[in-house]
Amino acid sequence: MHHSKRITLLAAVTAVTALAAPCLSAHAVAGTDPWVRAWGENAQGQLGNGSVLAQQTPAAVTGITRDDVREMSGGGGGAAAAANAFAVALLKDGTVKSWGSNTTGQLGNGTTTAQSFPATVAGLSGVAEVSAGLNHVLAVKAGRILAWGSNASKQLGTGQDTTNPYRTPIPVQSLDKVKDVGAGCDFSVALRQDGTVWTWGKGDNGRLGTGNNTTRETPQKVPDLIDVESVAVGCDHVIALTADGTVKAWGKGAEGQLGNDSTADSNKPVDVAYLDAVARIFATSASGFAVLDDGSVAGWGKNTDRQLGDGTNANRTTPVVLDTLKGVQSIAGGADFTLAALDDGSVIGWGANGAAQLGDGSTTAPTGTTTALPPGSGITHVTTTMTGKSGFAY
Repeated sequence: MHHSKRITLLAAVTAVTALAAPCLSAHAVAGTDPWVRAWGENAQGQLGNGSVLAQQTPAAVTGITRDDVREMSGGGGGAAAAANAFAVALLKDGTVKSWGSNTTGQLGNGTTTAQSFPATVAGLSGVAEVSAGLNHVLAVKAGRILAWGSNASKQLGTGQDTTNPYRTPIPVQSLDKVKDVGAGCDFSVALRQDGTVWTWGKGDNGRLGTGNNTTRETPQKVPDLIDVESVAVGCDHVIALTADGTVKAWGKGAEGQLGNDSTADSNKPVDVAYLDAVARIFATSASGFAVLDDGSVAGWGKNTDRQLGDGTNANRTTPVVLDTLKGVQSIAGGADFTLAALDDGSVIGWGANGAAQLGDGSTTAPTGTTTALPPGSGITHVTTTMTGKSGFAY
């Protein structure tokens, strides 16, 4: 949901009608490979290539070309026993495809059966935005929100039963004129066209930003927060960029992910310190990143696996400028790693790599950054599973 909408069209790609995509190596000839790519953990079929085998280098997602995709979002993750990793892709024609784990109905296809290849969410069209959380999905259609998956923490915002998963999209109560959405770990965020932010679902750690830690089953407005241009949602924290280029954050703070020189949770928005002239914001599972007007990048929050890329493994409670990062188009990350799509078409990563989540063909953690896809690959965006170890590029 924190993705810019610039899509690079590949002139070489015309009508691709192949039903299956070849698993080309990461170093396939640049510009000739049209597929969305995925790598890392795959036990639930979350890489969408028809298998459940882990993938150390970027493999093609079956039947989805980058040219067809408006936005992708990875969800789920976690330890093997409770893993529920999945992904959704919003196509430019307004339909949504989903694949991976389906234990909470998060694929929206009417079942709770996992699938290892993308399939269209039936009856869903005209969608403008999509976001996958830990176990649920939000979609915007005609300014209103549809939701599906787990409602155990009231994160679907429907005011309905919380014990059963919702296997098909259902409407979120009351909100209209919605510009964007973000699904986190058991909670939901909506940005309206008027610059206000609304939240619902699990209230622990103050992640709803409403001044208390109460779980809410219907959307509530975040008080004293106006002129918001974009929001980025982590597992249990939220980052918001306002029209004047300042950044606010709320929710869990234990790893420094609020960027306010504290490790305390905050149930209302606080200023991320030492940041101004911010162009874009991104949230990973427990960290935050900002691309500044001059193209430089700053990061803060969890860093125990070097996932901030500042050369240390110390959590950062305030933003640190990452001198080596230039030309960043998109940033995403799970619990222990981070990926970035650069303006030369390459995808790089840093942090943990024990499950090949950096996509460089190894399971060795780099000291700096490593490359998953070379320059010229045509990639403009990355996403990852919420708390897992799977990466996607499109």
